[in-house]
Amino acid sequence: MIPGLPFGVFRWTILSLTVLSQIYLFFLARRAIRSSRRSARFKDRAVIAVGAMFVLIFAVNLLILYRPIPWVYPPTAAQVGLFYPPAVWGIGSILSALLLLVAQLFGRLAQPILRIVRNLSGRREVPPFNDGRRLFLQAGAGGLFAAPLLLSGYGATFAGRCEEVRETGLPFGCPLRIVQLTDIHAGLYMNREQMRRYVDRVNALQPDLFALTGDYISNSIAFLPGCLEEMARVHARYGTLAVLGNHEHWNADLDELKAIFRRRGVPLLQNEHRVVRTGRGPFAVAGIDDLRNGKPDLDAALRGIDEAVPTILLCHRPEIFPQAAAQGISLTLSGHYHGGQIKLGMRGAGVCLAQLRTPYVGGLYRSGSSRLYVSAGIGTTFTPVRLNAPPEITLLNLT
Repeated sequence: MIPGLPFGVFRWTILSLTVLSQIYLFFLARRAIRSSRRSARFKDRAVIAVGAMFVLIFAVNLLILYRPIPWVYPPTAAQVGLFYPPAVWGIGSILSALLLLVAQLFGRLAQPILRIVRNLSGRREVPPFNDGRRLFLQAGAGGLFAAPLLLSGYGATFAGRCEEVRETGLPFGCPLRIVQLTDIHAGLYMNREQMRRYVDRVNALQPDLFALTGDYISNSIAFLPGCLEEMARVHARYGTLAVLGNHEHWNADLDELKAIFRRRGVPLLQNEHRVVRTGRGPFAVAGIDDLRNGKPDLDAALRGIDEAVPTILLCHRPEIFPQAAAQGISLTLSGHYHGGQIKLGMRGAGVCLAQLRTPYVGGLYRSGSSRLYVSAGIGTTFTPVRLNAPPEITLLNLT
C-alpha cells in the first residue's frame, strides 16, 4: 500500500488549481482593461482576445498532457518554439495567481488596520489616490504577475538542463560503482539529442553497473524504442539492468513492453533477480514491477538469493523501502518523484507537492543496515519546469 494523497485526488487538485488560476487571472485582466481610458470598442475586443488566449493556452496544455502528439523526438527548436511556452505559462500562471491572491487579501486585511492607525493619530482624512500611486501599485501587481513566469521560464531552460552528478559512498559488502538513471520521460520535452548527451556523461563515469529505474517515456510508447537504443549505448562492466515505471504501464501492456526491451538489448527485471560474480565476491540485483500500476512481487524477486550475498533492489517507487529493509536488502534504488521537481524555498529545504504523497521525495534514507537512495532523475512530467530540483545522474560508490 502506497501512503499519502491518492494519485486521482492529487491530479484533480492540480487540474482544479490550474482552472481556477486561469479564471482568476482572466478576471483580473478584464478588470484592468475595463478600468483603462481606451474606447469601449477597444476594451470589448481586448477582453475577448485575452479570454481567447487563456482558453487556447489551456487547451494546448491539455492536448500535450493527455493526448500523445505523434512527433517522435522533435528538434530543440520545435521544443522551444511550440511546446515550452504553454507549459511555462501553465505552471507560472498558477504561482502568479497565488501571489496576486495573497497580495489582494493582504491589501484588504490591511485597510481596517490603516483606518485604525489614522484614527489613533488624529488623521481621519484619506490621502488622495494620485496617478503616481496608481502607477506604483500597477507596477507592483505587474511584478507579482511576471516574477513566477520568469522563474518558470528559467526552470524550463536553464535549471532543467543543468544536470549534476550526485556522488554518494555507501557500505555494501562488494566494491561496486553504480550509475543510476531514472525518470527519463522521453517525449516532447526530452528528445534523443538530450538523451544522447546524458548517455555520454554516464559512459564517462565508467560504471560497473548501469541501473535504470523506470518511467522511460512520458505519454506515448512511440518514444520507448529510441530511448532504449540510447540507453543500450552505455558500457558497464557488469551490464545494464532495468525495471518498469508507471508511465510504461499507462501506455502499453506488459507483453509489448517486454518485447521492446528484448529487441533493444536492455535486460528487464520483472519480479526476478540476477546474481553477478566478480573477482571480489558475488552480488545480486533484484527488480520488481511498479508498485501501483504493475504486479510487484518482492518475494518472487528475492527467491533463491543466498542471504550472505549483498543485494540491490531496483524499484521505481521508493515506498517499497520498509518491506525491503525488513527483508534485509542492503540497498534499494528508486525514483518517481523527481526530487520534488518544483520546490519552493531555499534549495535543500523547499516544500513541494510530492511531500503530500511520500516520505521519500529524494536523497538517501536509512533503516537499520538498509539504505534507500531516491534519485531526482533527468526528465520531467506534466511540465518541463524544474525548480530547486536539478536533473540528476546518480553515482554510487559501494564498498
